[in-house]
Amino acid sequence: MENIDLQHLLRKYKAGSCNPEELALLENWYLQWQVEPKQLTEEDLIDLKKDIWQKIDEETKVTKPVKLWPRIGIAAAVAAIILSTGIWFLKNNQSGPHTYASDVAPGRSGATLTLANGQKINLTSAANGELASQSGVTISKSANGQLIYEIKENTNQEVQLNTLSTANGETYKVRLPDGSLVWLNATSSLTFSSNLNEGGKRRVKLIGEGYFEVAKDKDRPFIVESSNQEVEVLGTHFNINAYQDEDMIKTTLIEGSVKVSTLQLQKTLLPGHEAVKSGNDIQVHNVKAEQAAAWKDGRFVFDDKKIGDIMKMIERWYNVQVIYEGEMPEDLFLGSVSRFDHVSQVLNVLESTGRIHFKVEDRKIYVSR
Repeated sequence: MENIDLQHLLRKYKAGSCNPEELALLENWYLQWQVEPKQLTEEDLIDLKKDIWQKIDEETKVTKPVKLWPRIGIAAAVAAIILSTGIWFLKNNQSGPHTYASDVAPGRSGATLTLANGQKINLTSAANGELASQSGVTISKSANGQLIYEIKENTNQEVQLNTLSTANGETYKVRLPDGSLVWLNATSSLTFSSNLNEGGKRRVKLIGEGYFEVAKDKDRPFIVESSNQEVEVLGTHFNINAYQDEDMIKTTLIEGSVKVSTLQLQKTLLPGHEAVKSGNDIQVHNVKAEQAAAWKDGRFVFDDKKIGDIMKMIERWYNVQVIYEGEMPEDLFLGSVSRFDHVSQVLNVLESTGRIHFKVEDRKIYVSR
């Protein structure tokens, strides 16, 4: 074990050419924690993390909701390298689940629609069928709970602004009059004209987080405004995270192209890129774009997230209050858990790292080292 050529074995593992003896050696090395971080370069670590995500994605593509981490064999062993650099890989708690005084059910589909005249419609309790009609547009709720806007007649009436908003523990999907689809995450809002036409442009305003599948229309750009930033597209799929209690706005492109702009800057994104706006600056990074939109498919994805960032996601989705006791670790966490699980199961996965501990009382989560 002392003379193990770790880089050579890992290269063979990534290429899929390890023989059974070499795989066993890697397993044994992992179990005995025989690794020196200095053996690996920063580039090695980046490549390994990408490889781990690929293995996880391959093994969690199932039709039912993903239940925490599956055991992924050697990929888990390779993840141990990342642990040595302060990135903690989430996994099942092999010593058995921790029990808490209380538990909290996950969020659900729900939202409130505010019409131009001030009328509020609770979409959770509203009956299916037509809800309202304004400016030649009918607004209805489908059998599967989707909000649908449909233009019945073209009119020149004044702009009628509507706002779809979700509270903590709610998420909702809307089909706009042009056929575009928008998913709203918890504690978010989308404001738009009922006919989606403002001066020949399709313009909406987002607060919080939304995933957009924009219908193509080369003659009418689709513009998303969020906190001094505009994203302009003709037809594409992308995610915007623009919560007001976050320091940055993240725009992540799944397919097509978008223009991200402020008063001072403009950046064009290609698929697999993310624009991060902080202050007046915009930085563009390569990312695994699908992870940014995993929330709409029922997953939390923690990709190098600090515990404070993770707990914000939990706070919004489970409608709980998070209370910190003492200083929090600066470690980064890497992993994915189901948003369909009760909060106890999510906390158990985080707690399995040994870096963080929780108490749950009613709808309060106490976090300590």
